Amino acid sequence: MTLAFPNPSRSLDKMRNAVRFTGYDGMFEVPFLVDVRALVKSPVELRMSDSLETACLDTFDSMRNVIYAAAAKAYQNGRSAPYILTAADIR
Repeated sequence: MTLAFPNPSRSLDKMRNAVRFTGYDGMFEVPFLVDVRALVKSPVELRMSDSLETACLDTFDSMRNVIYAAAAKAYQNGRSAPYILTAADIR
């Protein structure tokens, strides 16, 4: 089966400091996380807790195709779930 992303939902997981989203391999749900440091432009943005969620989700949305491609590559390479993507994976 091929990894697909039919559900565009994503959310900020404050405990993991990452944006959470899900892919599907057939009927199997595959969890992914993107480290927030991969989504913000500066250390200042990391400290701005009020706007951090908005900044991360907006960046995720603008980079959705790149992030999905990186997620598919990580899944194909056999990392263990949840698959955690970093700046090195998506830049």
